Amino acid sequence: MEDKKNNKSSMSSPLPENGVSDEEKQTSGSDSPSKARQRKPGGWRAMPYVLGNETFERLASIGLLANFMQFLLEVFHLDQVSASNVLNIWGGVTNFLPLLGAFICDAYIGRFWTIAFASVFEMMGMLALTMIPWLPKLHPPPCKMGQHECKKPNNSQMGFLAMGLGFLSIGSAGIRPCSIPFGVDQFDSTTDEGRKGIASFFNWYYTSFTLVLIIAVTVVVYIQDSVSWVLGFGIPTILIFLSIILFFIGTKVYVYVKPQGSIFSSFIQVFVASYKKRKLRLPDERESNGVFYDPLLPEGSIVKKLHLTHKYRWLNKAAIVMEDEVNTDGTCTNKWRLCSIQQIEELKCILKIIPIWSAGIICFTAMAQQGTFTISQALKMDRHLGPNFQIPPGSLSVISMITVGIWLPVYDRFIMPSVTKITRIEGGITLLQRIGIGMVFSILSMVVAGITEKIRRNSAITHNSPDGIAPVTVMWLAPQLVLMGFAEAFNILGQIEFYNKEFPENMSSVANSLFSCTVAGASYISSLLVNLLHNTTGGHGHPDWLTNDINEGRVDNYYYLIAGLGVLNLFYFLYVARRYQYKTRVIVDDGIKGYADVHELHDMKY
Repeated sequence: MEDKKNNKSSMSSPLPENGVSDEEKQTSGSDSPSKARQRKPGGWRAMPYVLGNETFERLASIGLLANFMQFLLEVFHLDQVSASNVLNIWGGVTNFLPLLGAFICDAYIGRFWTIAFASVFEMMGMLALTMIPWLPKLHPPPCKMGQHECKKPNNSQMGFLAMGLGFLSIGSAGIRPCSIPFGVDQFDSTTDEGRKGIASFFNWYYTSFTLVLIIAVTVVVYIQDSVSWVLGFGIPTILIFLSIILFFIGTKVYVYVKPQGSIFSSFIQVFVASYKKRKLRLPDERESNGVFYDPLLPEGSIVKKLHLTHKYRWLNKAAIVMEDEVNTDGTCTNKWRLCSIQQIEELKCILKIIPIWSAGIICFTAMAQQGTFTISQALKMDRHLGPNFQIPPGSLSVISMITVGIWLPVYDRFIMPSVTKITRIEGGITLLQRIGIGMVFSILSMVVAGITEKIRRNSAITHNSPDGIAPVTVMWLAPQLVLMGFAEAFNILGQIEFYNKEFPENMSSVANSLFSCTVAGASYISSLLVNLLHNTTGGHGHPDWLTNDINEGRVDNYYYLIAGLGVLNLFYFLYVARRYQYKTRVIVDDGIKGYADVHELHDMKY
């Protein structure tokens, strides 16, 4: 213990551990991003290129895939279960890969080149999928009138489809974790003007994103459904090409942040160092002064200093200083034997969030049904809006988007201030409470979806029309979509804000990737449920719940099953949420001049 105390003077160092000064981190090239030199942040001069690229890219990718279930059913002649599996498996891969993209971005090539390379792959995927309805050899022949069994796609056609979706997955892996952080990089967060710019950037980002969603699921889907699949896929392909051009036009304006090494390497070092020192005894709190390695953060660092906590105490052994483990300048001699308190606490941020993250998967499983079986329902309902117009099935999700668009301003302007006066919590309620409320709405949405499907199915069987369409307006699906919109407004936005606030500032790419992993997990759970029910239900002359003819199946039971899983998941979430300790929480005291005396209280609970 004496050796540890002797090292006290060398345990703090103002130097960054990777040897890169703060001024070197934020650089830009006047001619190209590879030529690094210091320059003033791009700020709003860069926003037309950043937001323009992001808007075109989102419009392209969402416009291509918003109606993809119907494309697989009508053009590729896949049955309902196979089409659902394609979407769920591809969605899972696409949403897990951003974690790999974040690693490559942070460790090797930086955000600009990650987005640049990913955009090229995205365009290749778009082009491949546009060629499928365009070239007859890439899709099965159309069904003839009165033909009961349509010809299925062959292996080469399925392979070409998989290649196109694979390229899209690679593109998403680079764009999703980097687009928001790259926009934030353009502002100087150390100034008031820069911080205001970042706040405005988020507002513009989500505003443009909502508008893009509405356009994609209305205009583009209508073209695909009523005009031509080739034109409906070709327009998004052209848009992604324009987004790439716009992105590269802004190269002389951007600020380029050098890759600073992946946070995952730091995590592995903590595990290795704590294992090597597993036999050491952790000191009592009275003896801990000077025992742990706790260097100062680099001057001007945007990362907040994290203090040593007692959660996952066995990891704290990685910071115990032994003889000859610290250099005279305060740096450690071996990063695989000694880690800083900051590294350990950053890893703890990940570990304590994992239970909360896992609880979000079932909620997203309910949300995923909007793109699969909700469309199957709509195809067997009366979609007429007037004598000459039919609502495209893929456009129905706009109902949940409009719900979000109306609710958020109302909540922000009227409800939240009133609730804040009562709870004295910034935002009115905690982020975990927002996430939990979203889960309740997702459960209610599945219950309503099951009731609606039973009504639709009974009507279709009673009237027994040749095309199997029930004389029930498609707007009967609106209640379940409105409830799902509330689920998204509370749960999705709550999760995004929760991850960004609870993760250290240098882990923004990881935070955005973790949200994508939630969606990926939901896709795989959905695919597992679909295949399990397809293979185990039915029998004795009855078709399975998810048979290709939705009128013969029992999709309502499938919805009730998801609702039941949601209830169990809600109890699990309440259990882990009550034990979660926030990194910080802002409490607002109601003073004479309104909201004043803002305090940051550490380690507050649910």
